[in-house]
Amino acid sequence: MRVLERILLPPFGRPVAAVLVPMWVPMLVMVATTSAIAAPARTPGAVISAPPKAIEPLTPMSLCDQLSHRLPNVSRTVCARAQLAPGAAVSVQGRPLLQRDVSAVSSRLRVLVLGGIHGDELSSTALVLHWIGAAMETPSNIHWRFVPLMNPDGMLLDKPTRTNARGVDLNRNFPTPGWDKEAPAYWSKRTRSDPRRYPGPKPLSEPESRWLHDEMERWKPDLIVSVHAPYGVLDFDGPTVAPQRLGRLYLDQVGIFPGSLGNYGGVHKKVPVVTIELPSALRTPQEAEIRQMWLDLLRWTAERLGAG
Repeated sequence: MRVLERILLPPFGRPVAAVLVPMWVPMLVMVATTSAIAAPARTPGAVISAPPKAIEPLTPMSLCDQLSHRLPNVSRTVCARAQLAPGAAVSVQGRPLLQRDVSAVSSRLRVLVLGGIHGDELSSTALVLHWIGAAMETPSNIHWRFVPLMNPDGMLLDKPTRTNARGVDLNRNFPTPGWDKEAPAYWSKRTRSDPRRYPGPKPLSEPESRWLHDEMERWKPDLIVSVHAPYGVLDFDGPTVAPQRLGRLYLDQVGIFPGSLGNYGGVHKKVPVVTIELPSALRTPQEAEIRQMWLDLLRWTAERLGAG
C-alpha cells in the first residue's frame, strides 16, 4: 500500500493524483490479483530458492568425482573401488540411489547398511564407502547391501541440506503407528516447526523413503545399520540384545521418534536397527577406528544374530 501511495499521491499536489488514479489503479489491482492466483502452495518444510539448475545424469563415476571433492577422507580411488551401481530407486530429482552388494556363497544373514539419509551428514556416506572395502576384505557369512547415499539431492547441493529436494526429513517419513497425529504434533510442538525436521505431508510421501520401505518388504533384511552424525553415540531399536559398543561409540539409546527408521523397523517391524551416530558430520573417523567399528559389528552379528 505504501508503494501505491507514493505513486498516487506525489508531493506536487492532488490534481496529478486525480489523473493517475483511473489509469493505474485497475492495472495494479489486476496484476496483484493475477499474482495471488498464480502463487504455488508451499510445503511447510520446503526452502524457497532460485530456479534449480538442470540436473545432470548421475553415474557411479560422476558421483565419485563429486564425492571425492566434498566427502571427508574419501578419495576417488576409495569410491571407485566400491563399484557402486544404480538400483531400482531414484530420488525426487531423478538421481539413482547407487548401491553395492557383497555376499558370501553361504550367507546366513542379510544386512542393509545405509548412509546419507540426511544430506548434511557427509561423514556417514564416507564411512559406508570405507565399509564396502572392509566387506570385500573380511570373510563373513553375511549378504551385505550397501546404499551409501540415500539422499543425493540433499548432499550434492553446493550447501548440503538435511532434507531431500522437497524439504522432507526422510528419517521422519516412515509409517510408524499413529503417524498422522504423532508426527505433525511432534514437529510443531517439540521442534517448533523446524524446517530441517519436517516429516512430510504423509508417511512415505518421498520416493527415497518409499524405496527403503519396499526394500524391507522385498529383501527382508535381518539387520539394518543406519549411519548418522554428529552425536557420537550408538543407538539401537529391536527385539534382540543391543551391541554395547562399536569402536569408541558406546550404547546410549536416545528414544524413539514418530516416523523414524528405528521406530518403524526396530519397534514396529521387529527388524533390529543399529543407528550409528558419528562424532562429526564433516570428519570421518581414522582408518584404524573405521576398522575397529567394522570388526565389532561382525562380532556382534555372530554372537547375537547367528552369522557364525
